[in-house]
Amino acid sequence: MKEFIRFNNVKKTYIVGEKSFNALNDCSFFINKGEFVVILGPSGAGKSTLLNLLGGMDKVTSGDIFIGDKEVSKMSDKELTCYRAENVGFIFQFYNILPTLTAYENVELVKDIVKKPKKSIDVLKSVGLDEHADKFPSQLSGGEQQRVAVARAIAKDPEIILADEPTGALDSKTGVEVLKLLRKQCDERNGANTVIIVTHNSLIADIADRVIRLKNGEVESNTVNNNPKKIDEVVW
Repeated sequence: MKEFIRFNNVKKTYIVGEKSFNALNDCSFFINKGEFVVILGPSGAGKSTLLNLLGGMDKVTSGDIFIGDKEVSKMSDKELTCYRAENVGFIFQFYNILPTLTAYENVELVKDIVKKPKKSIDVLKSVGLDEHADKFPSQLSGGEQQRVAVARAIAKDPEIILADEPTGALDSKTGVEVLKLLRKQCDERNGANTVIIVTHNSLIADIADRVIRLKNGEVESNTVNNNPKKIDEVVW
């Protein structure tokens, strides 16, 4: 696999009143293209900050972030907007889909963001929701709403899919279905997609190609899993 993402001595400092604290401190690691990655750590470890930096939603205090041949840490606000639109698909714990739009319309929104999106109905079919395309979020279960969010992310055909606790609001059975959809993006695209999941659920680490552990804003370990378990092999 080809090295794709690199953090070099990344530091992120927040100022609160007269005090400052480092959400990330001297973080360095790399991720290969096409990997299914789990970033693991307790609350306050810096996971969400790391994800925000990866997704171009925040800027480093110091250090460098490279995504392929792009130096994200040096991008302007305008360049970051284009980077987020073209290169990154986001999936959040509480879905973040629009309640006044149908499942189809929520995915179709991607057409306003990227130049060559996948067909919305094809993507909904790939996540098992083509028969629910005309339903509103209030008519869908939590798992179905999260699958709409997954569909919206993959409709962009992004290089990177970033998922922040994507199973946190779901029961274990439904969470497994969502993880299978995300794993599928790595396994069936010949390395075109890199999926990064931020979570405190250590069980998800068993299915990952790479596990990055954070503690107190620092990288505790960056481990390759040479024999990741299949999702159905894990006792959830």
